[in-house]
Amino acid sequence: MGEKDHLKIKIGNRLIGSGEPAYLIAEMSANHAGSIERAKEIIHAAKESGADCIKIQTYTPDTLTIDCHNKYFQVNNGTWEGENLYSLYGKAYTPWEWQPQLKAEADKVGIDFLSTPFDNTAVDFLEDMGLEFYKIASFEMIDLPLVEYVASKGKPIIMSTGMATLEEIRDALLQFKESGKFIVSYADYYTQGSYYMATAADKVYLNPQGNVTWLGLASGVVFYKGLLDKLGVQVEAIRHGSFKSAVEPFILDKMSPENRLQMDALLGSIWGHVVKRVSDARGIDSAQLQRYASDLALRSARNTVDLKMVDSLVYASDVERMLCEMTDRDEEPEFVSLGTYIDQPKTAAQTLSRNKIALVYADGTTGAGKSREGLIGCSSLGARLARVRTDDQVKAVVLRVNSPGGSALASEVIWHEVEQIRQLKPVIVSMGNMAASGGYYISCPADVILASPVTLTGSIGVFGLMLTGEKGLQDKLGITVDVAKTNPSADMDMAVFGAVGVRPMNQAERDFMQNSVEQVYSAFVGHVAEGRNMTAGQVDSVGGGRVWSGESALRIGLIDGFGGLRDAVALAADRAGVADDFRIVSPEESPDRLTQLLKLFSAETRAELFRGEMGEAYRDYETLRNMLYQNSIQALSPYRVAMP
Repeated sequence: MGEKDHLKIKIGNRLIGSGEPAYLIAEMSANHAGSIERAKEIIHAAKESGADCIKIQTYTPDTLTIDCHNKYFQVNNGTWEGENLYSLYGKAYTPWEWQPQLKAEADKVGIDFLSTPFDNTAVDFLEDMGLEFYKIASFEMIDLPLVEYVASKGKPIIMSTGMATLEEIRDALLQFKESGKFIVSYADYYTQGSYYMATAADKVYLNPQGNVTWLGLASGVVFYKGLLDKLGVQVEAIRHGSFKSAVEPFILDKMSPENRLQMDALLGSIWGHVVKRVSDARGIDSAQLQRYASDLALRSARNTVDLKMVDSLVYASDVERMLCEMTDRDEEPEFVSLGTYIDQPKTAAQTLSRNKIALVYADGTTGAGKSREGLIGCSSLGARLARVRTDDQVKAVVLRVNSPGGSALASEVIWHEVEQIRQLKPVIVSMGNMAASGGYYISCPADVILASPVTLTGSIGVFGLMLTGEKGLQDKLGITVDVAKTNPSADMDMAVFGAVGVRPMNQAERDFMQNSVEQVYSAFVGHVAEGRNMTAGQVDSVGGGRVWSGESALRIGLIDGFGGLRDAVALAADRAGVADDFRIVSPEESPDRLTQLLKLFSAETRAELFRGEMGEAYRDYETLRNMLYQNSIQALSPYRVAMP
C-alpha cells in the first residue's frame, strides 16, 4: 500500500478516500415502479451516467410499520392520498426475490451494488447475497444493535452522520474503548476538530511533515449598518434584553459590551471544556494547553511530539505494521472493517415491539407553514407531534432539537404541542449543537433536557425589526411611494422589495411594537418558569437574550444533564417503563416518502441546489433573509460556534 492508502477503502474495483475521484452512488429507491425490468434498466442507466454504484433499500412493510387503516397510518396528501402506509410500502419496496437478480445485473454491467438494511433479517439476507459493503441510514444511526450487527460482518460501512454531533461521536469512541478494544488515530494533518476527536484514541500518530491546528475558538459577526447607511435604509429594532444581540448587525458596527461579554463567556466555557477533555486524554496540564494555543507553539510536526500532543511521527506504512503487531497479524490489516474487533454471532431477529419511543427531529429555524430543509414549519412539526400524542403505542417522545429559533409565534405553536404530549407521556429533549431562543422555547416543557457541554442554548429573549428606506429609495434609486389608507397606521407593515418599509414608525407605533415584544417575552419567561420549576424572576435573571453553553446551562438550571441522543432514548424508555421492550420510530413530516423522492424540479429542489452551491454561506443567507422578511416578533439566536 502507498503512504496515503490508509485513508482509503476498497469497494469493488474502486478505491475511496484521499486523492481518489468522487465515488458516485445512484439511488434507485422506488423508481422501479414495481417492475424488475424497469429496475434493471435503471441499473444500466446509472452505469451509463457515470455512477460507480447503484443503491437500493432492503425492507418489508412489516419491518417499517403495521397494517392499520386509521387516519394516523394513512397518506393525507399528494399522489397517494388516502392509501395506508402498509399498502404503500408494499408497492414501493424492492421485492427480496428480485435483489439477487439485480445484483447479478449490476455485476454484469460493472457497477457496484449497495443496500440499506433496516433490521437484522435484511442484513442476513444481504450477507447471503455476498454484499461487499453496507449503508446505514441517518435515522438508524442510534439503532446500535443494528449498527453492531452490520459491523460484525466485517464489511465497509457508509453511515449518514448528519444527526450526530462531534461531541457525541467522540463519546461513542470512548464507550467503544470501554469494551477493552483499542483505537489508533493517524492523519497527515489534524484540524482542531479532528484532533479533538482523535484524542479519544489510545495512540495519536502524525505524518512527519504534518501538523496539528491548535488555536482556540472564535466567533465572528458580520455587521450591515455601514451598508444600510450608504443605501439610506433606516433600522428600528425593538427588543427585550440587552443581550438579545440578533439585531445588532443592523444597528451597530461592532459588538455591544453586553454581546462581547456573553460571547467571551460562551467561547471560554466551550473552549475550557475542550481543553479539559484533551488534558485528561493526553495527560497535559490545561494551563499548558492554553499556552500552546496562545503562543502558536505547534509550529512543526516535531513540536507536536515534544509537547505530547501526538505520540509519534510515522508514515501510513508504519501504522500498518504497528496494527499488525497489535492484532498478531502477519498480513496487512483490513482498514475500516470492524469484523476484526467485533465477534458477534448471528442472532434471531427480535419480535417487533408494540411499545414505541417516538424520535422527532426539530432541525432548523422555526417558521410558519410546512417544513423544508433548514426550516421547522410549525404546521408540519405540530402535525407530527399530534400524531405521536394520539398514538397509544407511543410510550414516550424524544425531541431532538438543533435550532437557533426564529418566529416566536411558530415556537409557541410547537411549545403547545410539546406541552400537550407531556401531560400524557414522558418527553425528553436531546439538544444538538444549538437549542437557543426559539429552540429553547420549544424545549422547555420537557420532563428532562439533555445537552452537550458545548451546546449553545438559552438566549431567552425576543425582538422585532423594521427597516425603512423612504429617503434612500428616493435619493439613491429615484423611487417614491404614495399611499392611500383608511387609518393612520394602516401602512405600518407596508414594504417594497419584500423587506423595506415605506416610512419610519411614529412613537405610537414604536410603543405598540414594544408592547408586543414584552408580551411575547413575558409568555416565553412564563413557559420556562413553569417547565423548569423556576420563578419568573429567576428566569429573567438568566434571560434577557443571553446565550449559554451547555456547561453553564446546567449550572443555572436550564438543562438537567449531559448526554447524547442515545442517552435520551434510554431515559425516555426508562421513564415510560418499557426499558426492556421498545422500538424507535421516527414519524415523518409526511408519510408519503415516495412523493418526496419522485418530485420533479420544483422550487424546493431548486432551493436545494442553491444551498449546495453556496455551501456554508447559505446558512448566513438564510438567517439574514428570515430576519429581514419576517414582520413577526422573533425569538432567534444568530450565533454559530464551530471547531475549525
